Amino acid sequence: MAFEPPRRLVRALGETAPEGDDWLEKLPGLAREAVERRELTVERVQLPGGRSSLVVLVRRADGTPAVLKLAPPRARPESERVALAHWGGRGAVQLLEPVSEGAEGAEGSEGVLLLERLHPDVSVRTLPEAKALLEAAGTLRRLWVDPPEGHVFETVAERTGRQAKAMRAGADAAPEVAPLVDAALSAREELLDSPPEHRLLHGTFRQSKVLSGDRMPWLAVGPDPVVGEHAFDLARLVRDRVEDLIAQPSGATTTRRRVRRLAESLEVDRDRLRGWTLFRAVESGVRARRVGRERDAELLLEFASWL
Repeated sequence: MAFEPPRRLVRALGETAPEGDDWLEKLPGLAREAVERRELTVERVQLPGGRSSLVVLVRRADGTPAVLKLAPPRARPESERVALAHWGGRGAVQLLEPVSEGAEGAEGSEGVLLLERLHPDVSVRTLPEAKALLEAAGTLRRLWVDPPEGHVFETVAERTGRQAKAMRAGADAAPEVAPLVDAALSAREELLDSPPEHRLLHGTFRQSKVLSGDRMPWLAVGPDPVVGEHAFDLARLVRDRVEDLIAQPSGATTTRRRVRRLAESLEVDRDRLRGWTLFRAVESGVRARRVGRERDAELLLEFASWL
């Protein structure tokens, strides 16, 4: 079978690929090798797929349905492997290969994850908005556990520190966004002064990352794990369906109400949630502008202005 990378993946990785990165060129061969090594039967490549990995629906030698996921090193697939193993299927998709077979260097396993098959076309985004937020928040709560001892996950301070540098550069190139960037960076500094907890977080949680399953009604997929406070993880969920929020005459009011309700339902400080929501929205908006996604940038920065 030909493993043609989906257009969405090619476009997204093309926006961020460092010079000389040839992972996309190698991907078809990597996929064939991973399938043969595990004696898998390929059903189809999942379309439109994600923005950071190739997802292939497969069956194992015994006929069990599974998912084969291949991601480039810059997507931190080995961190994802360790986090999924630590969660052990509690609130997240089940890893079907032990960490010792991949994260500790089994040949041909780096960047390749074999996962429990969920229902890839059914996420909580298919539910009415209020129900979707409720189910997504309940799933996220189950992921908030102590990180494994001696972990090497990135911290919120480290990740946002890298992002802050790019945001400052973006503000220098586009002075009109400077006030929002300044507000977001100030919020970050205040929030990092006294984080209330250091827990293992999903890192990139949103409604589309919660899929229907057989073992449990809803399970999270695609983490980019990080260690820090709950409010950082919840912040990305606040702006879900941002295009719908922007289209509403009462979008600003709805956003502030969503912050309050999510903070109360998950026992997170409202001001901390608002602060991290501001930072993450501005960071995403500046990044979208940097790679030429002007429409996305406009939506995100307008949303951020409401906070």
